[in-house]
Order: sequence, then structure tokens, then C-alpha cells
Amino acid sequence: MAAGQKLFGGTETLRHSSPNMELTTTAAEYAKEELVSKRKSSGSVIWRWFGFKVSDEQQNHIICRECNKQVAARGGSTTNLFHHLKQWHKLQYEECVKLRATEAPAASHPQTEKAPALKQSPLQASFSRSVPYEKKSDKWCAITKAVSYHIAKDMVPVATVEQVGFKKLLKTMDPRYELPSRNYFAREALPQMYTEVRQSLADQLANVTHFALTSDMWSSRTCEPYMSVTVHFIKDWELKTACLQTSYFPQDHTGEHIAEALQDAIASWKLREKHLVAITTDNGSNIVKAVELNEWLRMQCFGHRLHLAIGHGMSDKRVTRAISLCKRIVSCFSYSWKKRRHLAEVQIQLGLPSHQLITESATRWGSRQQMIERVLEQEAALAKVLSGDKKTRHLVPSWQDLEVLEAVQKVLKPLQEFTDALSGEEYVTLSYVKPVLHLFNESLLACEEGDSELCKSIKTSILEYLNSKYSDPATTDLLEMASFVDPRFRATYIPSEKVDALKHRAVLDVEMLLADQSSCQPPYLLTVPEPADGEGAVAPKAKKTLASFFKQRTATTTASTLREAIENELSSYLQSASVESDTDPLKWWKDHEVVFPALSHLAKKYLLVPATSSPSERVFSCSGNIVTCHRASLKPDMVDRLVFLAQNL
Repeated sequence: MAAGQKLFGGTETLRHSSPNMELTTTAAEYAKEELVSKRKSSGSVIWRWFGFKVSDEQQNHIICRECNKQVAARGGSTTNLFHHLKQWHKLQYEECVKLRATEAPAASHPQTEKAPALKQSPLQASFSRSVPYEKKSDKWCAITKAVSYHIAKDMVPVATVEQVGFKKLLKTMDPRYELPSRNYFAREALPQMYTEVRQSLADQLANVTHFALTSDMWSSRTCEPYMSVTVHFIKDWELKTACLQTSYFPQDHTGEHIAEALQDAIASWKLREKHLVAITTDNGSNIVKAVELNEWLRMQCFGHRLHLAIGHGMSDKRVTRAISLCKRIVSCFSYSWKKRRHLAEVQIQLGLPSHQLITESATRWGSRQQMIERVLEQEAALAKVLSGDKKTRHLVPSWQDLEVLEAVQKVLKPLQEFTDALSGEEYVTLSYVKPVLHLFNESLLACEEGDSELCKSIKTSILEYLNSKYSDPATTDLLEMASFVDPRFRATYIPSEKVDALKHRAVLDVEMLLADQSSCQPPYLLTVPEPADGEGAVAPKAKKTLASFFKQRTATTTASTLREAIENELSSYLQSASVESDTDPLKWWKDHEVVFPALSHLAKKYLLVPATSSPSERVFSCSGNIVTCHRASLKPDMVDRLVFLAQNL
């Protein structure tokens, strides 16, 4: 090729010493740039080997992906492209021919091999995409209900619907949806949702034969008093919990007023007092008096009682001084960011966990033990930081203080886990109280040889307090019966001299339960089925078989009286196979209800009572998330509705 000759329409070539080595300036430029595919391709396989450089926005210059050379193809024709592959890239050309052959049958049968091409949408369809949904249409109602659910369940302010970010989120997800104003949600959507949820809960409670309550008092950040009431019942052998109300309580918190408010609460839900098994509360004198005035059975909250027992055991002066020192240490680091920064540096130096100190809360169970545990864990780091400042050197714990804190930690550590476990509301807890008290007396709080005098004193004081508070006859009977109907425990933790009396009480209780359901025939009594339609009253006498004698024997051994049937069932229950400790008692009763139909009524009655008043206290945690500083002007009835929805949705 002569110097100055044009290649591919005007590109000059550079001749090298070897006649077989020619490189166009264009190819050198394209080799540096990534190629992109053809826009609006016709679907030809040839475009797998050709493309365009990124800077060629009009895609006028076709480039081979194999050799980076420009190939002319006027008018969109691909003939030159196939010719280029055939001449310079044999292997790629053969592959291209095979691909064209396989795609040819698919092109001849588009209805079976290839998805039909999308038709251009008509103008009317395109226009409808920009038209907002009609108010009260199914789609509009579904999205609006979802927004209402978000406001209620996640406890966000109603004003969220007016925030720019939230509006943009919904507009991006569905441009046709128009978000209503905050007044619509406050006055229509949320009240309607409250009515629906309340009616659904009322329908469930209408068929409840037994229920339990928890209740507590609370004041909002605006100092408005509220009283919460939660209900607990068993449905289809599942433990259910629901918030009945968080009502405004402006009256004096006397026992008489609280008793009247509790009566009004169950009356508003059409619950009958005779179906109330017990109410679990804290140990406030006003709530205790209210329960006594209503003549209800009261279960004292195990968490509060254990918290008070621990406080009773900490009356020693040495313990008081050591705990006071812990509080001052925590306070010192709480109000100084420099001390916290220095503590973090020392923790890294000493290889200690990067944990913050924990503050004791008088109303939070177990917080004292957590504070002591954290101080002991970080003792080396705390001593190094505090000793470096002459103003805080006096806070460095002495060896006497450390010994006292270790003794307290040894006693309290095992008790913390029981408090957390007995605060659940989705599983049975009351039947655990009797075994836990037995475990405290026999193991966890029993004095051992290696215990110090202080440790023994704390254990003894806690045990004496708990045993005295749970020696009340009514409380003891409730705990024993709950443990008795739990298949994991039965009569294991009941004194042997009281087992017979407990059996007799269980039989009488079952008789009373069946008497209330006298309209329903007891499932364990044998009945003779009536002849079906079209059958004669007298059937021909069949010849007796060997099996018929055994059937007759079973029928004749059936108890003739109701009490004997219950006693036989009770004996079978006590002699049945043992159950693993991690078994769900409600699931066990669901599987064995047919075997023990009479005792199943007893289980439904006593296994639903909660051991602590945590459910009501969790309601107030929810209330605190609703009545925030930005929503302090919420009216009491709106607070009640929002808390009800957040708890029951």
C-alpha cells in the first residue's frame, strides 16, 4: 500500500519496516476506548461482534470488537459486517452462522418460541396513568389503610403525612395516589380503625370462659394520670394478651376510685366478674385495697416482690456504702465526656470490653445488679482513670468495697434471669412461681460453706421476705393449682401432706366448671347414638364375636358418676408419662385434651394468669413513645385510642 493512500474512507496508514505490520491511527485510538452495543438493534446476531465507542453518540462509526477496526455499513445494512467476519475472523464467522441457524425457527414461530412484542399503549391508557385514584376506590383505600396502620403501629405522629419526605416516598411508589390531610387520619381513618379493632377484640372476648387482668397507674410527661388494664385469656390453646384501655384518671388515686374504675373497665367490655380468675398488680396500697373492695383474687407481681426482697436484703451498712460508691462512680462518668473518652482509651490498653457504665433505676428490676456487675468488670480501668485526677481519687473502690460488691453480685446474678423469664406474656408463667420459690430455698439462695457472712446474711434475708409474702393462703392455693395443672410439674413441688387436699379441691373445681357448662354434654360420658333416618328402631341381633366381649368390658368399667369420672381422670393424669421441662404446657394440653377433657377446663382457667404485671407496664412504655415532647398536647381520649391500636394491631 502506497504512502498517503486512504483506508476505510480517509484514515491514513503508517508503514512499518515489516510489510505485514500495518496499524491505522483510528484502530489505535479505538483500542483505548470501551465499545458499547447498538441502540435499537434489530436483533441480528452480527451485533455481538460489533459496537460503537462511547464518544460516538450518534453511532455512525461501526467498530469490530475483535480487531478494533472501523467497518463501513451504510443505511443500516449488515452485509459488510458479515463479509468482514468471513474475511478476517473465520472462527467468529462460523459461530455467527450457527447462531443465525438456531434463531431462524424461533423467528418463524413467534407465538410459541418467542414472547409477543409489546404493543404501543394507546393514548387513553397513557393518559390514565397520570390520573389520580378516585377517592374511596379499592386501591386508594388500601394505601390509606396501610398509612393508618403505620401511624398506629409504629407510634409516629399524625403530622407525618404532611412531611415532605413521606409525601415523596408515597409519590415515588405510586404517582396516582394522593395522600389525605392529617385531619382525615385524625378524625376519620384512625377512629374507624379503632372501632374495627375494638369490635374484633370484643368478638373474641364474647366467647371467653375465663380471663385474668393486670393493671397499673402511670403519669405522662404532662403529668396527666392514666390507668391501664390488660386482659389475658386462652383461645385455641394459645395465650392471648390485649390492652383493654389506657384511660384518663383525674380522680384521687384512692382504693375506692380505683375499684370503681376497674369495675367500669370490665363492664364496658361485657366481661363477667365470675369468669375473672385473678388480677396481677404491684404492691401499692391503693391497688391492693381496690382489689379487696371488689373481692377479687389478687396475684402479687413476682417481679416487684423480688425487687423488694432484694432491697430488703441490702439493708446492711456495708452494702449501702458500696452501692452508694457505685452510683457516684457512674455519675462521675455520666456528666463528663472527657472521663468517658479517657475510659475508652484505658479499656483498649487493658484489653477490657468497650462497655459503658449502667445507671441504677429505682423502678427497673435488676438494674442494681447490672450496675454492680459492670463496675466489677471495669474495675481496673475505673481505678486507673479515677486515680489520675485528684478530684476523683476518693472514688477508687477499696478492697473492702470490692469484697462487698462481689458478695452482692454472687447473690443477685442468678435471680436476674428468673425476673426476666417470668415477665413474658406469650407463654405460661404463673405455674413457674412455685418451682422457682422451691429452687430459691433449696439451691440458689441456700447458704453454702464457701459463702461469706455477708453473703449468707443477704440470702437469708431475701428468703425470709419471699417466704413470708407468699405464705398467704389464697396466693398459695392459686400457685399450687397452677403448678398442678402444668404437666411439667404436677405435684412435684407441692408438699406431700397437701397433695390429697389439692386433689379434692381440683375435683370440686372441675365439677363447678362443668356445672356452668351444663348445657353442653361432657365429652367423656358415653352416649348411645340415635338411629339415622331410614333405619329401623330394632336392629337384627348379630352373633357375638370375641372382640365384642372386650367392648362390653370397656363400657361397663366406665365410671357411673361424674365425680368418679373426674377422680379417675385425675389419677390417669398424675400417672401419665413425664414431660420435658422445655415443653409448652398449652401445646401439651391441646394434644391431650381428648384424653383429659375434664381437667382441660382446669388448665384453661389457671394457666392464663400472668406472674408479673409487666404487660401493663409495657403499655406505659408504649404510651411514653406516643406522648412525646412533640405530642404533649394530645387529648386523653386520643392517647387511649393510639395506645390501644399500637398494642392490639
